[in-house]
Amino acid sequence: MDRNSVIGFLLMGLLLVGYIFYNNKQQQNIAHEKAIQDSIANVNKPKTVPVDTVAALAGTQLDSAHQAQISGEYGVFAAAAVGTEQTSVLENDVVKITFSNKGGQPASVQLKKFKTHEGQPLMLTNNSFNRLSVEVPASATKVLPSADLFFTASQPQQSGDQQSISYRLNAAGGAYLEFTYALKPGSYVVDYNIHAVGFNNILPGNQKTLALQWNSQEDKQEQDMQNERLNNQVHYMTNKEKHDYFTIQRTPHEKLDNELKWISVKQQFFNTTFIAKKTDFASADINTKVPESANIVGQTYTTLQIPYDRSADFNFPIEIYYGPNHYKTLKSFDLGLEKIIPLGSGIFAFVKYVNKWLIIPVFNFLSGFIHNYGLIIILLTIFIRLLIAPFTYQSYVSQAKMKVLKPEIEELKKKYGDDQQTFGVEQMKLFKSAGVNPLGGCLPMLLQLPILVAMYSFFPSSIELRQESFLWASDLSTYDSIAHLPFNIPFYGDHVSLFTLLMTATSFMLAFYNRGMADQSNPAMKYMPYIMPIMFLGIFNRTAAALTFYYFLSNLVSIILQFVIQKFVINEAKIHAQIQENKKKPVNKSKWQGKLEEMQKRQQEMQQQRNKK
Repeated sequence: MDRNSVIGFLLMGLLLVGYIFYNNKQQQNIAHEKAIQDSIANVNKPKTVPVDTVAALAGTQLDSAHQAQISGEYGVFAAAAVGTEQTSVLENDVVKITFSNKGGQPASVQLKKFKTHEGQPLMLTNNSFNRLSVEVPASATKVLPSADLFFTASQPQQSGDQQSISYRLNAAGGAYLEFTYALKPGSYVVDYNIHAVGFNNILPGNQKTLALQWNSQEDKQEQDMQNERLNNQVHYMTNKEKHDYFTIQRTPHEKLDNELKWISVKQQFFNTTFIAKKTDFASADINTKVPESANIVGQTYTTLQIPYDRSADFNFPIEIYYGPNHYKTLKSFDLGLEKIIPLGSGIFAFVKYVNKWLIIPVFNFLSGFIHNYGLIIILLTIFIRLLIAPFTYQSYVSQAKMKVLKPEIEELKKKYGDDQQTFGVEQMKLFKSAGVNPLGGCLPMLLQLPILVAMYSFFPSSIELRQESFLWASDLSTYDSIAHLPFNIPFYGDHVSLFTLLMTATSFMLAFYNRGMADQSNPAMKYMPYIMPIMFLGIFNRTAAALTFYYFLSNLVSIILQFVIQKFVINEAKIHAQIQENKKKPVNKSKWQGKLEEMQKRQQEMQQQRNKK
């Protein structure tokens, strides 16, 4: 075996060893992360009721041994270890919240004006995983989750137009923890107050925070689970007015050490948000999980640290928003909550201003007196096209000028052959003498691009379109489907969206209509207009029907406008005569043009010298 073979085998061996090491490391990380998730799940899941507790609930007297066992486990809260679960309801015209005396917490939250994709009542909270719990001190060395203890409930109260209910957890020695919930008419906000009395006597002397545990499970509500998981996120606002977020399926753990004004678990169209009213949350530790389930979108385990001033009578008010991701509603809080709605991000973050200042105001104006959202999209499309109509007209004029000059450009190509530099210089001279801007046709495209990208963000996240039907689309907020396939086509999917097909067909028509403007000698330029619609066919097959309907309409308007303007408005003979007149006029060169031409001449001379060698 020669030296090169030996080196080759050694390198292969090193790569193999490196791969094994890397793979083992990844497996260890996965195992470690799973252990963390399982540990958190075990800590926060509801405790099972022991046999002696069942006996107590049945009215059987516990013996001293069992009583001592409960006292040892629950400490100063032993009296709250057993009880009978009872529920109470606060309800207005938009939300119904059922509370349980076990944990003194919301057991279910129903948004009354919305349904799931299957037509079932829409529940933001509806199972034992969802918990709202404060860590309470059972003894000097042990804490308990309040969610596992039985509170004493007050009767629901009516004060003016506000409903309220209180839950109290009594401890030995007169200390107690009290939760108060209040709900106003027409509001998605619950006023939640944590009231701790005498905790300064039973908490360790150095403890300056209380831990509020908030577990949230997001169940499937929409048609497309994949899209729901992409939109299942945790958003937050720091005390320095910095908004940020992460996607649950991509981030298993996030620790936020900054003080927080609010934190929100967002679904595609709804969210649950905790807002600190007077003092910010001290920090947050968030663990997430995406179970292998067809009905669960994601789960979050959030521990919020509440600053505790060790006063004998401590209050920490919180607003809990259970409601839709409606831009105007969230903006009314004046806390930046509307930022959870994706109106533009990444390199296209600037389009959020197009949405805020143009698209949303026009959309809201139209929806104020028109209730058919398909018609609103049609009118919105016409409005946008009228807005850029002057630039569109100039684009078509520029295209007509280029078409008139095409024979002369072809002559330059024949004359200079492969000398691209000289051809470029002479072509620019021709454009300058004729008064033609070769980039004049690009301006409308540059103006339309931010609007197209803005629509790409706006339509799929607009709750106004949710479950609104138009033509064959039963829900404009998700893809329209005229046929479900018995198999999955890679990069396309398992269904056929008719609006996407119409969008693709009109894109092909535009490309074919403008084929004369492309450089036919360049294969990339020649075929690119036909390749892009095929790519978009796969990309847009899963997007909102409102979006593909808008793109289809925009293409259709472009085809009609281009035909009318070029057929009946633009006079190519007149343009040709004007160009000939422009050629006769002296060309005034700017300093920049002079320097550019001088640089091009130098490059030509250098190229000629190389050719001689």
